[in-house]
Order: sequence, then structure tokens, then C-alpha cells
Amino acid sequence: MTEDPRTIRVDEFLPHPPAAVWRALTEPDLLARWLMPNDFRLEVGHRFLFQGTPLPKAGFGGTGHSEVLGFEPERMLKISWCAAPSDESGLDSTVTFTLEPEGEGTRLFLEHDGFDPDDPYQAYSRRFMGGGWPGVVRNIGPAIDGAPVSSP
Repeated sequence: MTEDPRTIRVDEFLPHPPAAVWRALTEPDLLARWLMPNDFRLEVGHRFLFQGTPLPKAGFGGTGHSEVLGFEPERMLKISWCAAPSDESGLDSTVTFTLEPEGEGTRLFLEHDGFDPDDPYQAYSRRFMGGGWPGVVRNIGPAIDGAPVSSP
């Protein structure tokens, strides 16, 4: 199977029930613990910001512009993941989180789609986030438990 240069896929088992993982994906304070500070609200059409660290090589100025595109409680959350209009990358992508109960835990699938492999900023972003997303997703468990989370 070849890797898709437009998409990042992560498959992670979390030893927490879907309701707890859902809370970590949709409650702003928990979301900030494992991902980034934000003004998220679970409402289709809600536009929100993530505040991160600027990454000049990726053309990212530090503020991610997102919108809730759809959700099914405790099953799926889809958001847009876009660069600021002033950022050089022009990234306009989507992130979909899919939750599946597995034993006493949850199988979490992340799909980050929409990278342009012909754009040097987006190709770099794809490589950088492709290496970063697995570690970020692993931080969901400690965030739920109230334990320290690690840097990706």
C-alpha cells in the first residue's frame, strides 16, 4: 500500500470509553490540553481558532482557522483545518475523527486530508504533521486522565 501525499491517517487505541474520548475532542479545555488553545464549540458552522506555534517552513503563522463541518455524537467529528489568509501555505484541509468502541476502550481514527503535494509549504506541512499527529493523538489519554501531556 502506498502512502497518499494528500492525506495523513492515524489509527490509535485509547483505553477510555467513547464518551470520554468524545469529551476530549469537543470540550475546549480538554481539547487545549492535548492539541492547542482554542475557542471550539460543538455546533455545525461554528468557526473557531487554534493558537499554535508559528512554523515558518510550513508557511504557518501560528493561528489555525477551523470550522465544525459535521458530527455524530461519540462517533465522528469533522472540522476544517485552514491556514490564516495571510499564511503562505494556503492550506485548506479537513480533519475527521472517527471513534469506534473496542473492548473497554476506543479505536480513534484520524484522517487529515487536503494537502497539495505540489505546493512546497503544504508538502512540508504534510511531512511535519504526518510525524506529529500520532504523538498528539497519544496525548488524548493523559489529557482525559488529567496527567501531564508530552510535546509532539
